[in-house]
Amino acid sequence: MGSGFSLFTNGSSSSSSRERDLLTPGLGDLPESCVASILENLDPVEICRFSKLNRAFHSASWADFVWESKLPQDYRLILEKIIGGFPEKLRKRDIYNFLSRVNSFDHGTKKAWVDKRTSDLCLYISAKGLSITGIDDRRYWNQIPSDESRFGSVAYLQQIWWFQVDGEIDFPFPAGTYSVFFRLHLGKPGKRFGWKVCNTEQIHGWNIKPARFQIWTEDGQHSSSQCMLTGSGSWNHYHAGDFVVGKSKSSSTKLKFSMTQIDCTHTKGGLCVDSVIVYPSSCKDRLRRV
Repeated sequence: MGSGFSLFTNGSSSSSSRERDLLTPGLGDLPESCVASILENLDPVEICRFSKLNRAFHSASWADFVWESKLPQDYRLILEKIIGGFPEKLRKRDIYNFLSRVNSFDHGTKKAWVDKRTSDLCLYISAKGLSITGIDDRRYWNQIPSDESRFGSVAYLQQIWWFQVDGEIDFPFPAGTYSVFFRLHLGKPGKRFGWKVCNTEQIHGWNIKPARFQIWTEDGQHSSSQCMLTGSGSWNHYHAGDFVVGKSKSSSTKLKFSMTQIDCTHTKGGLCVDSVIVYPSSCKDRLRRV
């Protein structure tokens, strides 16, 4: 009898528990519109994580208004610049996924992507996309393969009297402050038996006079700095200057930049030029890991 009463009591308890479960709402019971409003306040990485919770969160994570706020202000112009047009039928999440990948354009000489945390734009311009004095004369320069470059090769200087690297770009940068860097390497990088090695035999001339870095924008911003090139055997980022894109600007920004060492009293050599980097100033510390 005691046993029967016990069974009856347990059954009643289980039934009550199931009823309470049915009456207590869970995350899966939230309306999709409410879930989307929650996701709108998260960053893109968090949105993707929460989309795995249940169907409601997954569906809400595709809402256009959720991703509209994560896209750069001029995302249409950026897409047109990279792919030469704007695909009207793409959803906003698809557009964000595309822009957050590293995309090549301008015959592979440039790469651009949107930072997943800040939605700021990052841009790399390869040595092949720059104007380098004497680059076509193999007595001075060579293109050498490098798996340490995003572009697969770098320009290597053997020896020259007049060193000058110029470049420019016209791009729809979103509003914000940007820093410009030259990515350089003293010594000729290579590999031997699978290990990284650096040939330093041709390094000379950089400890006599400093190199000069400059940037200009079409609206009159200008920055200039000088420094000695040091640290053979590793890639270094030399800061050329910063520029600001205003919130009211809704068109492309024309940017010019240069690196020179034109004192012809001595030759210079043993330098690799990989790229020029335009990076959000708030993220420039990450360059140490690039």
